[in-house]
Amino acid sequence: MKSISKSLSVIGLVSAMTLTGCYDMDKLSMSDALTRQQKIDAAEANPALTRAGIAGIAAMFSTFGQVLGEDVHSDFGVPALMLGLDCRGVDMVSRNIGYNWFRTFMTFSDCNVNSDMTNMAWNYYYRQILACNDAIGSINADSEDQTIQFYLAQALAMRANAYFNLAQIYQFTYKGNEDKPCVMLITENNQDAVLAGGCTRSSVAEIYGQIDSDINRAVDLLTRSGLSPEKVIDAKPKRFISLAAAHGLRARINLVKQDWTAAAADAAEAIQLFAATGGSPLSLEQAARPGFNSIEAANWMWGIAIAETDPVTTTQIVNFPSHMGSLCYGYASVGAWRYVNRKLFDNIPDSDVRKGWFLDEHGYSPNLTEREQAYCSSKSIPPYVQVKFAPYQDVLGTTNNASDIPLMRVEEMYLIQAEATAMAGGDGASILTDFVSRYRNPAFSFSGSGDDVREACFQQRRVELFGEGLINFDYMRLNKDYDRVGGGFEPNYCFNIQAGSPVLIMPIPNSEINGNKLFLSSANNSPAPMPSPVQDVEYSVPLD
Repeated sequence: MKSISKSLSVIGLVSAMTLTGCYDMDKLSMSDALTRQQKIDAAEANPALTRAGIAGIAAMFSTFGQVLGEDVHSDFGVPALMLGLDCRGVDMVSRNIGYNWFRTFMTFSDCNVNSDMTNMAWNYYYRQILACNDAIGSINADSEDQTIQFYLAQALAMRANAYFNLAQIYQFTYKGNEDKPCVMLITENNQDAVLAGGCTRSSVAEIYGQIDSDINRAVDLLTRSGLSPEKVIDAKPKRFISLAAAHGLRARINLVKQDWTAAAADAAEAIQLFAATGGSPLSLEQAARPGFNSIEAANWMWGIAIAETDPVTTTQIVNFPSHMGSLCYGYASVGAWRYVNRKLFDNIPDSDVRKGWFLDEHGYSPNLTEREQAYCSSKSIPPYVQVKFAPYQDVLGTTNNASDIPLMRVEEMYLIQAEATAMAGGDGASILTDFVSRYRNPAFSFSGSGDDVREACFQQRRVELFGEGLINFDYMRLNKDYDRVGGGFEPNYCFNIQAGSPVLIMPIPNSEINGNKLFLSSANNSPAPMPSPVQDVEYSVPLD
């Protein structure tokens, strides 16, 4: 199977070369392939090799031109996919202009086997999966060495994350769809057979079975090892997964599976463990400023570390801040702005500091300094554009876009705990009220139970997680319609897509159809045409 096996052969070669470099090379001829046991022996003899391999998997979150090519400026790794998923949704508005490299995502003209969306998702995550497989197969699963246990946990957790995201992109949510075909299940145990003969799609239940196995093992290994990323790596340790972040990932998974008690317990444990290391949500004062640009922030549990020397940075414009940022140089600053849905903005109370994450109808935000506000005016930044994300090192108008990218923040854990507690029959309303009133809106109060709390949490997630690549999955797991009416979209892209529409999930890319002899096009998700627009509302403030 070309699509997956091509990545596998490259990753396997690189891994073998890395391990051989510090192994006893006199025992191997240049034509010999390393056996699994030789890899295990090499890893135990020199754990630094394993650390380098795991760091390499973490680095795979951010790549330049690895799937679509260097001329396609939407190809910069998982952050591009996060932005693309948000553009596909309801809450982030953008315009169909040449500088908007994510316009096919926004227009829903990407539900086909050749689209950027499906090629990016498939390749980004399967490359990570295959690298994780190689690492897992090179580590002694029974090792009592704490460092080895920590590294094995990283590979397992990252593989769980990759399959979790693939499952949500290529099939509808877990509950009620357990028997439907999902994606290909490839582990360290079957990838050689897959390379030789291909494979078919596994069911949603089978994929989640692997996800559960991986994340449960990761949590167990991190608990047994007693190690945190800070004890293993010096530079930007949150690019590795801590025990708190592993519980956070499991909380996300259990929330999708509607295992309410487990989701609430994992979220609470994540909060407690994170607090023990000094982590905490942004305070009211901290949230009332642009931010979300540094992995060192006290509220980040896991993130993508970006260096000034990384290819995505040295391009200046092929990176997340270029496409998302309003206060730095890039595609956004020349017209490809990211707006907030107008109805969502109007529903944010004035007492909520997050309303200032967006410019109002006059182009003003109370969260900006006088200098920042003047910058917005000088750049003619339109109303409703987001100013949530600060520029790199808070340098206004910078051309250096080396900002880190958040993958998980502790604030999400409070919202998971509140929702899951309520759905399990507990007092989720108090958890939600305590969090929002303490950290975001002192005037907030909520009473209710069950589905009412669930809906309130969803509305909070729409604001809190704006631009972080997560809210599209919430629409899917909650079976929400994609109703853009009144949101500020251009008339041709004002859709009201019903939950369950085929356009909401991706068909597996054509490269997999051509390269995998056991996967027939008839077994694929059906491509879907761009939806038809619906009548929008009139605006007192015109579309820019």
